[in-house]
Amino acid sequence: VRYPVSLRDAGAQADFAGLDADVAVVAAYGLILPKEILEAPRVGCINIHASLLPRWRGAAPIQRAILAGDMETGITIMQMDEGLDTGPMLAVESVPINNGMTASALHDTLADIGGRLIVDVLYGDLPPAVPQPDEGVTYASKLDRVEGRIDWTEDAADLGRRVRALNPWPGVWCERNGQRLRILSATPSEGNDVPGTVIAGPLTVACGDGALKVERVQRAGKSAMPAEDYVRGNPAPVGTVLS
Repeated sequence: VRYPVSLRDAGAQADFAGLDADVAVVAAYGLILPKEILEAPRVGCINIHASLLPRWRGAAPIQRAILAGDMETGITIMQMDEGLDTGPMLAVESVPINNGMTASALHDTLADIGGRLIVDVLYGDLPPAVPQPDEGVTYASKLDRVEGRIDWTEDAADLGRRVRALNPWPGVWCERNGQRLRILSATPSEGNDVPGTVIAGPLTVACGDGALKVERVQRAGKSAMPAEDYVRGNPAPVGTVLS
């Protein structure tokens, strides 16, 4: 097993070429592959990408699809080129993004599909590559920790998607009495008040539009728990403000 710091290093490229591979399969790999690597295997490099290309090219396609409210996503098996997920497609399979599905759950679903599809591609007759369409291109930028800080002025529907999309990393959180409170599960609900205000028990919080019914939380250094258990030990009556 090799862990090259950079595939632009001549030594790493020579090691890779020395494998005399027929094909290289790439999945969620963090380094850009230079031309010398892409052309080393006889059939080239094939990527398992977790979106319906050309939508959500880039680093975080699963999370960005949920954040955007997409109704479906999928797996694209593509022949890699020097662009960012721009190569021609060898196989595509879609899957619905079900209500309440987290990024973690969607990842596992897509991993199963990707594993099956890549076997079909490698052990069947290699299908003709189909160029990606020019229309519908979007980019899934890398996740940043700051995206986890909740902004109660956003719509409840958007915040519900954020909780699902950033589970497990970086996670969505707010502050109460200067302490971080991570929100693990939440559902959009009806309600209206100053954003960040608890409007109903056990922990329904007003948003910019609607309210967020917080269902499961985790305090720093503590175990995850239902919202009911949290407020039993940390009362949050109507009117309590979360920041």
